[in-house]
Amino acid sequence: MLWLAVFLLGASIGSFLNVCIHRLPAEESIVYPPSKCPRCGAPIRPYDNVPLLSYLILRGRCRACAAPISLRYPFVEALTGAAAVATVWRWGLAPEALAAFAFLAALIVVTFIDLDHQIIPDVISLPGIVIGLALSLVLNEPGFLNAVFGVLLGGGLLYAVAFGYEWWTGREGMGGGDIKLLAMIGAFLGWRAVPVTLLLASFAGSLIGVGVMIVRRANSRVAIPFGPFLAAGAACALFFGDTLIRWYLGLAVGV
Repeated sequence: MLWLAVFLLGASIGSFLNVCIHRLPAEESIVYPPSKCPRCGAPIRPYDNVPLLSYLILRGRCRACAAPISLRYPFVEALTGAAAVATVWRWGLAPEALAAFAFLAALIVVTFIDLDHQIIPDVISLPGIVIGLALSLVLNEPGFLNAVFGVLLGGGLLYAVAFGYEWWTGREGMGGGDIKLLAMIGAFLGWRAVPVTLLLASFAGSLIGVGVMIVRRANSRVAIPFGPFLAAGAACALFFGDTLIRWYLGLAVGV
């Protein structure tokens, strides 16, 4: 019952994340007005806004106009519910679990906004840096100095990569949103997680990028958002960062 309650609470928060994903790029209020159908404008009633269940009852369509509802909505709700379960499983009912869940929720919003619009709103990453630093003052991990170095390394490392790429090719290859996002990741997870996150994101991004170019028969100029890969790498670093670091160092020593 505990896990079910945690999942349902997370899914309910995921419903709010869907509002953020839809409204933040348009610079609309995430509080008012209440949710409505984007096709016909009909208000969504409370009984039609129950996470996951309402989508199944309505068979993925608006009650008023029968317009299809994107599968992204129940997927984000389920993903957020799973994130809540994972953080409680890892840290129990402790402040660390709440901080980790808030971090994952921000990454979920960033991921889907970047996929839809290829932007990472400053309204998430910049306050996220401040919140991550503030939490480092009251939580055991990563520690304040570790978090400060994480911000500097995360932001500085990607800024150097972006500057070098633009200098070498004459075109922009990475937006400022990615730089601020990695700085936020460093604030929450500390500097040791930054190389892990960047390595995982670059590896996954390269594989997906090559696959997209092959399928679309495109060249290297095809635009692929990097934010989702940074978010996935950060989630892995959150749960498995120390294990991955020990594994990598073990390989390095073995070589």
